[in-house]
Amino acid sequence: MPTTSPLTYDLADSIATITMDDGKANVMSLTMLEALADAFDRAEADRAVVVLTGRHGLFSAGYDLAVFDAGAAEIVRTLRAGGDIVHRIMSFPFPVVASCTGHAIAQGAFTLLAADVRIGAAGAFKIGLNEVAIGLTIPHYGIEAARMRLTPAWCNHATITGAFYSPPDALVAGFLDRVVEAESLHDQTQSEARRLAGIDMTAHAATKLRVRASAIRAVRDGIDREFPAA
Repeated sequence: MPTTSPLTYDLADSIATITMDDGKANVMSLTMLEALADAFDRAEADRAVVVLTGRHGLFSAGYDLAVFDAGAAEIVRTLRAGGDIVHRIMSFPFPVVASCTGHAIAQGAFTLLAADVRIGAAGAFKIGLNEVAIGLTIPHYGIEAARMRLTPAWCNHATITGAFYSPPDALVAGFLDRVVEAESLHDQTQSEARRLAGIDMTAHAATKLRVRASAIRAVRDGIDREFPAA
């Protein structure tokens, strides 16, 4: 039987909405990461602004921790795919709007940080990088994503302490650009995507690569050194 995709892709008016929903915690499994890579390839071919979102109450809970018991090869393969999707979003040639529908944890938060505009739903949600709290060292690519988007003091606090933040505190730290009521999140992210669809895409892509040049290089170098391709 064919495997059900953990996400959907909807294209309308040059806006590609990628909705993650694996029916559980939207974990960044290899299946999810490969589906995301395929979806971003499709969006690039469609020359579309991307809205990346989850289901109500959950953006992504990060990696499936079961992968860390699956053996070294599977760990490397999965973490490399996670780094690759962060790199892909950071350097994507069209605007990417993250619609943070709820919890965004660890790899879910790195994916959030990679987007160009990040709008989050208000509510009792946790956003943060909890790796050190569960005995994991943050990958180099994750450090670079956090360094690029979080303010210096908050970057240190978020990465070193493993703390979670409410959406208002995540806004102050730099995980989010805006916090809105949950019922208006879809409309506001789509409105932002429509605005971005009107900018010059050639200038956008070239400027993004200039602004993020050092971060993009550091992420790529970190992935290749820490998780070499098979």
